[in-house]
Amino acid sequence: MRHEPFLTRRRGLLGLAAAATALQMAKQPAWADAPSPAATAPVQRLTDGLLRVMKQNLPFEQRVSALAPVIDQTFDLDAVLAASVGLSWPNLPADQKTALGAAFRRYTFASYASSFDKFNGQRFEISPNVRSVGNGEVVVQSKIVPADGSGTQLDYVMRDGPSGWKAVDVLAAGAISRVAVQRSDFRSLLASGGVPALMTALLRKVANLQAA
Repeated sequence: MRHEPFLTRRRGLLGLAAAATALQMAKQPAWADAPSPAATAPVQRLTDGLLRVMKQNLPFEQRVSALAPVIDQTFDLDAVLAASVGLSWPNLPADQKTALGAAFRRYTFASYASSFDKFNGQRFEISPNVRSVGNGEVVVQSKIVPADGSGTQLDYVMRDGPSGWKAVDVLAAGAISRVAVQRSDFRSLLASGGVPALMTALLRKVANLQAA
């Protein structure tokens, strides 16, 4: 399993975990007493899909195709993209939103296909309990545990919508928001070259992931 970044290697979803130690929140809110199967089910479905694909040892494009529907069922990618773009999102023309959405989806699928590429005895642990973070959102705690027993925490911010509970952010080491990291990267690209620059960067990243 490789750790892939957005624009620089090892700044990605899993690579942030090591850097997050010093930034770990000093005090986490208490976890709910009652489990929440509805909120945790999408995360369980995602981890099951990741394990299934890793064990099949598929080529890159086949991993992308296999993971795309699972990721779509787990994440509200429209909400993730809007939050990653930030305040300028509502003002973008509809055609640019559509084109950027397609590039972002392709990048997201490729990122997971690259990071979860082979099985080496890993397992996923998901807490049945959730904690509220306000605005109707909850956090589902999970951990990737490799064969040696060490673990990497990946928590999912879940929001209940018309299509049920879906993830709208991922927290590396329980503290570092992937949306926040993407927003920082996206802001500089949008400022320098607008939506075309951001789309070019996303598609270039997909090509680099595929080549790797």
